[in-house]
Amino acid sequence: MHIGIWYTPALRQRAGIGRYTRGIVSALAKLDSPHRYTLVVSNDSPLKNLPQFPENFSVKVLPFSERWLTILWYRANLPLWIDRWAGRFDLFHSPDFVLPPLASAPGLLTVHDLSFMKHPDGALPKLRDWLLRVVPKSVSRAVHILADSESTSRDLQELLHVPAEKISVVGAGVEPRFHPVTDEAVRAAVRRKYNLPENYVLGVGTLEPRKNFTGLIAAFNQIAADAPELHLVIAGGKGWLYEPIFAAAEASPARERIHLIGFVADDDLPALYSMARVFAYPSFYEGFGIPILEAMACGTPVITADNSSLPEVGGDPVLLVDADDIDTLAQSILLVHTTDHFRERCVPKGIERAAQFTWERAAQKLLAVYDSFAA
Repeated sequence: MHIGIWYTPALRQRAGIGRYTRGIVSALAKLDSPHRYTLVVSNDSPLKNLPQFPENFSVKVLPFSERWLTILWYRANLPLWIDRWAGRFDLFHSPDFVLPPLASAPGLLTVHDLSFMKHPDGALPKLRDWLLRVVPKSVSRAVHILADSESTSRDLQELLHVPAEKISVVGAGVEPRFHPVTDEAVRAAVRRKYNLPENYVLGVGTLEPRKNFTGLIAAFNQIAADAPELHLVIAGGKGWLYEPIFAAAEASPARERIHLIGFVADDDLPALYSMARVFAYPSFYEGFGIPILEAMACGTPVITADNSSLPEVGGDPVLLVDADDIDTLAQSILLVHTTDHFRERCVPKGIERAAQFTWERAAQKLLAVYDSFAA
């Protein structure tokens, strides 16, 4: 088959869907596949970030920016079919929630989560309204839906009434570079680069309400006096509605020990995870939750929320808490920080658990879905 893949997120988004698209397409390229692939990108995509692909992969640049494509396709609803611009496809896959107009190719769509429906207050009203309008339409047009987790699959069935047989679960993976970093020179370089303290609780994610960083700060405030050596480090770029996070950090009685370090380069993440005493991820909702696997792979104990996909992905090694229960979150952080036997038990199990999630396995599942259409 000739398969088109919307690859713009991989080149234009550093985190989230960008990392997912880069990970699964790179792994797909390493598999023995009879298909021919065209990666379709907007004309403002930084092609210098494009990795080397095998001969059965090519790139097609469309004559518009991502912003203009969004306007033309989803606001003006113009029939500017992507398979007329980029060539005839036997299948077209969009890994980014929405499906562009297609003249004849069947469309495959990845829906990572339905946070805009499950937690509407956590998104900008304009973005939420747009997603509520375009995602259901894209889901109904797609011949098949890929979900990141069984949790997202259930949400698709319950909220958008998608038949179970129309959904395949294709999760995410952890790159091999995520492992315990013991090299003191590497650790020291990352510590200097981000001005990291010696002992810290780590939170990672785009700064937005759904990640519950204000709750994490509140929990840290409760234990700051009991663990005066402990700091809180939050790594992530600014997303939306992030002002309360900075306000909570500034209002904290332990504000000198709260560090909002911004976006962290991918190459620095393994050391950042490895040096943390605890990784805390009390999100209100996740379609998958790659950071908890990355933290476990780096040998860091994980505390996460007991909702959505997080128990499914984290499994036995993680400590689950109610995202709204600040008291339990605080005491759990203190327990993991101070109790050696808990760390000794959960760290090896966490490394073993994370090893089960590879991009190769995710790509094999994706390829099986592609192959089903060839059949």
